[in-house]
Amino acid sequence: MATASTLIDDPELAEATAYWLTQGGDTRLQLDAQGLNLYGCPSRPDPGLIALGSSTASVVSARGFEAASRLMLRLGADPGCWPGEVDRVRAELLALSGADQVPGTQVVLSASGTDLHLIASQLLADGDETAAPLQALMADPAETGSGVPKALAARHFNTRSAQGATVVPGLALPGSAMEAPRTVALREMDGRPRAVEQIDADFTAEAERILRAGRRCLLVLVDVSKTGLVAPSPACALRLRHRWGERLEVLVDACQFRLAPESVAACLRQDFGVALTGSKFLGGPVFSAALLLPPALAARARRRPLRSLRAYSARGDWPRSWPGARELPGSPNPGLLLRWEAALAELRRLREVSQAAVSGFLREWGDAVSARLTDDPVFEPLPVTPLARSRDWRTRGVDTASWDLQPTIFPFLLRRREGPSWRPLRPEEMAWLYRQMREPQAGERVPLLAQLRFQIGQPVVCGVRDGQALTALRLCVGARDISAATAGARGTAEALTQARLALDKLAWLISRL
Repeated sequence: MATASTLIDDPELAEATAYWLTQGGDTRLQLDAQGLNLYGCPSRPDPGLIALGSSTASVVSARGFEAASRLMLRLGADPGCWPGEVDRVRAELLALSGADQVPGTQVVLSASGTDLHLIASQLLADGDETAAPLQALMADPAETGSGVPKALAARHFNTRSAQGATVVPGLALPGSAMEAPRTVALREMDGRPRAVEQIDADFTAEAERILRAGRRCLLVLVDVSKTGLVAPSPACALRLRHRWGERLEVLVDACQFRLAPESVAACLRQDFGVALTGSKFLGGPVFSAALLLPPALAARARRRPLRSLRAYSARGDWPRSWPGARELPGSPNPGLLLRWEAALAELRRLREVSQAAVSGFLREWGDAVSARLTDDPVFEPLPVTPLARSRDWRTRGVDTASWDLQPTIFPFLLRRREGPSWRPLRPEEMAWLYRQMREPQAGERVPLLAQLRFQIGQPVVCGVRDGQALTALRLCVGARDISAATAGARGTAEALTQARLALDKLAWLISRL
């Protein structure tokens, strides 16, 4: 049997694995002349890159790439094992995510989180022409994803679909005629987070407006957003569901996958669908997503035809017993399977760490990053409301000490002195800094820290100040950091040092503007 070092050193196997990791998605997976996809990630491990940007996307780890390569070998030796491997990945995801705590939960695999929103919109739209139409209600797209509003309206969001079809962005899927989703702002115009009570009140009012107009509502609860927010609160979603019953469906957009298993199970127990991806917090390669459907929701969705999803989904992405899957292409999607295999390698490792150890590390890491952001005037931390998910679920079996109470995304503005005051950097300056963080800086007087390469969260629009748009960069901690830091005595110290060095390099780069 091939050893790990043999797999890594096998150029033909590595080339094949890297190729297939870029297949089975839309144009966001395409590599540019530098070998990077739209998110700046290569299709192979990049050991020289310090990854602190998992809120945007992640570069495949050596562990994940090795796991994908082993699966490549199995598929090459026995192509007929494909269906069994898909079933294994689906079963393992159920067990490791916490979804197996709710027996009967079904898993639908998908290329991306955006694809999942489109699939969910079709699954929950009743196929009966006499039924009330469905309209989605979501957080501000700046906090989720630019393609999500189109996806939730059952419209194409890219020029190419996950199944390789050429499509027209904005054009409705065949047989679909859904309204654009309603949206709720999560931040004030100056970037401060709005009060949870105000956000919940707006979600409630918008949901009631949709329902009283004779439509059904798909409420999308984002947990967590690009800048680390949860909205609406789980308590608000529960109130609305109890009031309106099945006229209001809830989809938890947990595509960042920053949820402990107990929280995933708690969502499913309330009959909420849960959308996950393996390409952010977990550190898997870009484009691996899964929709968890609790038993009652799955039973309602099973009656929905899937013809309209032929450009986005294949038969193997669905449970074998799903009736509508017969209408989908039968060809396999090796790229999607390999990407999930790589992500699960990191999820297995994370689940070996005790919840207390995870919480302790996240607290220490967060305190160190917060202190550095607060102590230097070139940084302005972007406020984030406390994560309240465990408080909302505590009467439903969730440990109130769950690690997912700890923040893992730290957004911040950058400033430079102009005369007596400090000015937030313009969006183009923030974009330049984001790119330069990945590049080693050269020159006679360049400090060693500037030669390090960092991946941080790309700029996200968060408000306006003095007529100027504000964008925030993000420093993130992910599953790989947790697993490495808790594996040895020096792991935590190294993780804290890397985070501080990333902020030090940013401060140095600002001095060069």
